[in-house]
Amino acid sequence: MPNPAQRTRFPIAIPDRLRNAIALIHEKGGECRLVGGCVRDALLEIEPHDFDVEVYGLELDAIAEALKAIGKTDLVGRSFAVVKLWSGGSEYDFSVPRTESKSGTGHRGFQVHTDIHLDPKTALKRRDFTINALQYDPETEEIVDHFGGVDDLKNGVLRHVSEAFSEDPLRALRAVQFAGRFGMVLAPETAAACRSMKREFATLAIERVWGEWEKWATKSTHPAKGMAALRDSGWIVFFPELNALLRLPQDPEWHPEGDVFTHTLHCIDALVQSDEWPRYDGAQRVVLMFGVLCHDLGKARRTRLAEKNGELRWISPGHDQDSGWLSAQLLDRIGTPEWIAIKVKALAENHHYLNSFGDGYPSDTSLRRLSNRLHPATANELYHVMMSDHLGRPPRVSEAQHNRLSDFRTRIETLALKDAAPQPILLGRHLIDIGRTPGPGFKTILDQAFEAQLDGAFTDAEGGLEWARSQGLI
Repeated sequence: MPNPAQRTRFPIAIPDRLRNAIALIHEKGGECRLVGGCVRDALLEIEPHDFDVEVYGLELDAIAEALKAIGKTDLVGRSFAVVKLWSGGSEYDFSVPRTESKSGTGHRGFQVHTDIHLDPKTALKRRDFTINALQYDPETEEIVDHFGGVDDLKNGVLRHVSEAFSEDPLRALRAVQFAGRFGMVLAPETAAACRSMKREFATLAIERVWGEWEKWATKSTHPAKGMAALRDSGWIVFFPELNALLRLPQDPEWHPEGDVFTHTLHCIDALVQSDEWPRYDGAQRVVLMFGVLCHDLGKARRTRLAEKNGELRWISPGHDQDSGWLSAQLLDRIGTPEWIAIKVKALAENHHYLNSFGDGYPSDTSLRRLSNRLHPATANELYHVMMSDHLGRPPRVSEAQHNRLSDFRTRIETLALKDAAPQPILLGRHLIDIGRTPGPGFKTILDQAFEAQLDGAFTDAEGGLEWARSQGLI
């Protein structure tokens, strides 16, 4: 006799319009269960936003007809047995129970078979992880758990629901982003299931690959857990720039935490622990996360054992420059938008900036030139990468480096370089105002003036004109 589902009393706040929709379906003879992420998030004390409803005992057309009373409906997902409802500015999905069978390669190669009388446990077997296979009964206000998802959520274990998991290769990357988002580790059997899907990696559309990486970068609370899942699943081999960091040695005096991969994991976790991280939007987060993830990629090419101060040490001189082009290679491989890749490359190439000064305190001129060189990335973004790098070496945290980073942050704010590169002060219109006729010579004058501006030769347009006169340019 099969084990009964575990039922746990747990009231979930359901929006009034959704509750009205559920009541309308109930009147028509249908039974509703909330499913998936909204149940998981409620248990995690995260306010649910995406409510999905599974309806038993009622056909799609009848569901759509019942819901017309409170909003716009559309069978846009008929092939996947889904009715969409738009009501009061919100969107809800109502689906009927279904099973899926493999009909081709990749994550799209499925045939859907609906059955409004299918038992809930069988219907849920097509879902990916136990934490996403939870149901909520709005009538009894109970969590209905057929596969141990509540315990897995409590214990931080990401476990697949059934053998159907291996039919969709995209789920291996979903495991990465879920592990990072919720601070979970892969169950051994789930890691094995991911490894069994490796042959289908090539069937994945690059847009879907990027979608999972983007969620990992922007939503992770424990991004290191995501990268550990990537390693444990075996899928790290498809990202050779990261795979090369595994077991790559570092000087144990400077990096007591271990190899380069371990250091990188400490760094990305340090990033999300920053006080400012919660205030950043997705666009800012994705740049910072990949900036930190990629900052030491070049060590795979530059690391060697060499004599330093009379003893053999692991060193990696010049790795920052190699990290730049390797980051571009990795990000292209996963379908990253170009505007992100350009910023990440600049951040990786400059993450050792402070180390290029004997005392770690650059001049104002150097900071202006840095900001110009980083563009479109910003000095503030570089600060976060450098600070994460600094904090990614537990237990060795240097007070001197912390002071240098604090000074860097203060001075880029003072020099108005925190969020933007310097803009030219002396412009063509200023030359026209003093009677100069526009021509090819303008560019030479303005380029030289901008270089002088970066050196601190002037701070306003009048000063720029005076400088140009002193140089015989006008």
